[in-house]
Formats: sequence, structure tokens, C-alpha cells
Amino acid sequence: MTPITIRLTRLPHGAGLPLPVYATADAAGMDVVAAEDHVLAPGARAAIATGFAIAIPTGYEVQVRPRSGLALRHGVTCLNTPGTIDADYRGEVKIILANLGSAPFTVTRGDRIAQLVPAAVQRATLTEVAELDETDRGSGGFGSTGTR
Repeated sequence: MTPITIRLTRLPHGAGLPLPVYATADAAGMDVVAAEDHVLAPGARAAIATGFAIAIPTGYEVQVRPRSGLALRHGVTCLNTPGTIDADYRGEVKIILANLGSAPFTVTRGDRIAQLVPAAVQRATLTEVAELDETDRGSGGFGSTGTR
């Protein structure tokens, strides 16, 4: 698979930080680090600076996803997951972190806090109709397909 090119501008407060990078050859997401220190109280959320802005090619997005280790060990996750960075956004990439744990969590500049996953965007056209076709499930919502 041929990688896409995403242009990146490092902002002044991102000086000296590593750029997003794949940790292994088969990693789906690039680890991204914090560009600031912040203490997240239990139940708190904050938009954490990364120190860079990106230009994503038209037809793509970059998804922001949590790091499993932070979620498991500390109860810290990304809200609005996966978050979408649109191709026309040129501001600083910020990561919305939430502390679902029971203790304060300290984010230190340089800590890996999330993953970025580029993805192709499929556009859709909506067509209004008088009624929808029938299915076995019908309008059954949350939990309607059973518990197993």
C-alpha cells in the first residue's frame, strides 16, 4: 500500500518534540505526544496541545484514537473517539483526553497520549424516500439483537 503524504508544520511550542510516528512496522496508528503539561482530575477532560498542525490531502481524514495502555492502566481515554480531523482543517491538532479513573492523571510534555490513523473518506448522497425496506431486525435498537 502506498502511503499518503500529510504535510506538517511544527508550532513554536512543539519544538524539540518527536513528530507522530509508527511504533512498529505494522502499527495502524502513529503515536502522538503532548506539547504541554496538564493534570486531569478524575472526571475531567481537556484539549491537550500537540505542537503541530497538518494538511491532510482531499479525500482523506485523520482519526484520533486512544492509546490502550492509558485506558487500561489509568482510565484515560480520548473523547469523541474516533475523532476526525478534516482535510480542510489547518489549526493545531489537539487531543481531547478524559480521565475516567479515580485518581488525578498527570500529562507531561512528551508523553504519548493518542494515535493518529489516516483513512480514506467515502462521501454519500442522501435520498429521501416515503418508507424504508423491511429487514428481520426492523427498527429494533440498542440490545435488540440479543445478549450473546
